[in-house]
Amino acid sequence: MVACAKKAGAFIRKERESFSYSKVEIKGLNDMVSYVDKTAEQMIVADLQNIFPEAGFIVEENTRSERRDYNWIVDPLDGTTNFVHGMRAIAVSIALEHHNRIIAGVVYEVANDECFCAAKGSGAFLNGNPIHVSQRKTLSESLIATGFPIYNFERLNNYLGALSYFMQHTHGLRRLGSAATDLCYVACGRMDAYFEYNLQPWDVAGGGIVLQEAGGTICDFSGGDNWIFGKELSATNGHLHEEFNSVVRNYFKTA
Repeated sequence: MVACAKKAGAFIRKERESFSYSKVEIKGLNDMVSYVDKTAEQMIVADLQNIFPEAGFIVEENTRSERRDYNWIVDPLDGTTNFVHGMRAIAVSIALEHHNRIIAGVVYEVANDECFCAAKGSGAFLNGNPIHVSQRKTLSESLIATGFPIYNFERLNNYLGALSYFMQHTHGLRRLGSAATDLCYVACGRMDAYFEYNLQPWDVAGGGIVLQEAGGTICDFSGGDNWIFGKELSATNGHLHEEFNSVVRNYFKTA
């Protein structure tokens, strides 16, 4: 999985040197794709079929779509908007799912050549070195990651309320534009918590298990475990689980 992610990442890195905005296709409001996403996904799918031919696929660009007992969940380029605008936060995300549980995941952050990986019960790693979540225990000393809504604004007021609270009670908020990267940054202690809605399984599956294996916690906004397919996610270093999630639940309870 690591080799597969790095291979696709090398292709993406090469293409971004000469990529033109004229090659962007519009899928929907603020939802873009290009030949880079599609080609990277085709490369990944072909390699994963060789690794585990019996597995199905849940992929962003629909180059292959079939659900089985085990499923590869793939985002070939998480942060497409960043990519087309020349921003650095872009990642390849690959995960293996079994019965709604992620059992292995890889997130390769392309521009920084950082590869995060984890397997269930085996810990989390960054470029081969073990990683762990931060030890910060209160929101007042924490840095929070999030992602802004780009097309579904039905919960915008709930979101703005939560933002207002976190702005006033933490060290600050960061919006990188890649959910996979956000989760991995919480996993290695660069961030302390993260929340977002309008998410897809390929956005969160790879980074989710990296965070869990690094000692973090993940849930949906109600505190349940429907974070892979539930389109919303709240993640912490574990120490902040109750304090952080109580705030998220409070602001999204009427959503």
